[in-house]
Amino acid sequence: MSILQLPHSRPSAILFDWHATLVDTHNAMYLAIDDMLARLDELGLMSLLLDPDESKTPEDAKLLNYVRTNKQLHPKVVAQKKISRTDIFEVLFGTDEGAKTEAHRAFDEAYRQHIADVYPLEPDIREQIERLKAVGLPVGVISNRRRDFFERELALVDETGWLELFDVTVCGTDVARRKPAPDPLHYALQQLKLPADQHVWYVGDSTTDVIAARLAGITPIFYNGAGWSQNWLDKIFPGSPRHPHLPDAVVNTIAEVTDLARLMLAQDLRVQRARDKRAD
Repeated sequence: MSILQLPHSRPSAILFDWHATLVDTHNAMYLAIDDMLARLDELGLMSLLLDPDESKTPEDAKLLNYVRTNKQLHPKVVAQKKISRTDIFEVLFGTDEGAKTEAHRAFDEAYRQHIADVYPLEPDIREQIERLKAVGLPVGVISNRRRDFFERELALVDETGWLELFDVTVCGTDVARRKPAPDPLHYALQQLKLPADQHVWYVGDSTTDVIAARLAGITPIFYNGAGWSQNWLDKIFPGSPRHPHLPDAVVNTIAEVTDLARLMLAQDLRVQRARDKRAD
């Protein structure tokens, strides 16, 4: 855990992003995005693309220019499998909620044609979630997926499905606003009857996930499963007035999340026992 920083508090629950954090659905996702991008004019979205001069990074500006010219993702973006659908829409449309809503709707139409296989992103995902549940932590999934797509993927993954693993699941179609709005996270905590505070951890692979967690008032943990370099992490999380949201920790595997959670729970228990002993 060379680049791991510690969250400020032990967890009371851990929520995970779905795609590119727990599971791999890259092929279907990128095919559906390209189907949507091919319809930019028809959807009235071409004129709503962000001005490249307003991009957070030079790489974002290059992606914008390529999409504007070719109405598809650059082949290198698809080959690298490092950027999520939600982050792509943030790059393309910025803060225009109406444009992003329409883009998500068109994506959902296209995704139905491509949804197929879904695989654990790491071979021991089930084991790690079971380890979290073994110490009494509620575990949930927060996804921008449509509910019917998510439930299909949840039933298919690992050949046996993960239906029994999660205490709560919230999808993009369950709430008024998708991530990076905090709505899905707040809705999940309502279901769990937990306050939105730093004891709730949200683990996700995108800047969108970090922003959503910050806006929700909970602890963001960035999952660096794509293997971004520290230089790139500094670019996408500049901590600037325009882009202030930073993760509390960066992890490279789900096992690191599990180990960190169990360590902090054990430390908290030792502190509490010491207090109780002094009180006696």
